[in-house]
Amino acid sequence: MSPFSAFVLSTRIAPRALVPIASSVFRQSTAYTASRHFHQFKMASKQIATLDASIIPRLPASSPTLFEAKKKKNLSFEAIAKEVGRNEVAVAALFYGQAQASPEDITKLSQILDIPEAELEAQLAGIPDRGRTMDMPPKEPLIYRLYEIVQNYGYAYKAVLNEKFGDGIMSAISFSTKVEKETDEKGDWVVITLRGKWLPYSRF
Repeated sequence: MSPFSAFVLSTRIAPRALVPIASSVFRQSTAYTASRHFHQFKMASKQIATLDASIIPRLPASSPTLFEAKKKKNLSFEAIAKEVGRNEVAVAALFYGQAQASPEDITKLSQILDIPEAELEAQLAGIPDRGRTMDMPPKEPLIYRLYEIVQNYGYAYKAVLNEKFGDGIMSAISFSTKVEKETDEKGDWVVITLRGKWLPYSRF
């Protein structure tokens, strides 16, 4: 049995409707809404996430620096991630101060975004203070929908995971995630994959 457990969540961007659940893919409808925590900045046919000023007080000094340079360069997280050599969600987490940047990350971000490396190194030094960027439960509609999925399916996830893996939890540290887009005749679908190592409870 693989030591990793994975969820795949699929969400169709469409009016609210009941959508059948197929295998391990959960397809739940959601109305599209602009995020308060990031704005869609459109230029040259690309949508670029920028920083909402209202959450800056809860973010590290590096966040405005990185987002301003990203906006000036008109770069998506996907484009930056390809140059950095990391997953785009991991790169976005760096921008929000929710992940630690390696020296290599800092050098590459400096080159891609034309930010002095010494400035980035000073702002990204140290251990991230995670979990301070949002209220719980979340107020932002798109983020709340993810919270709602856990509300609706949390115990179902737990029951199925316990049956497959035993008594334990899925790690959020030995962990990776990715966001993908699928399109079919019914519209666009969001596919979010969560992959975490299974951690059995210790006996003592």
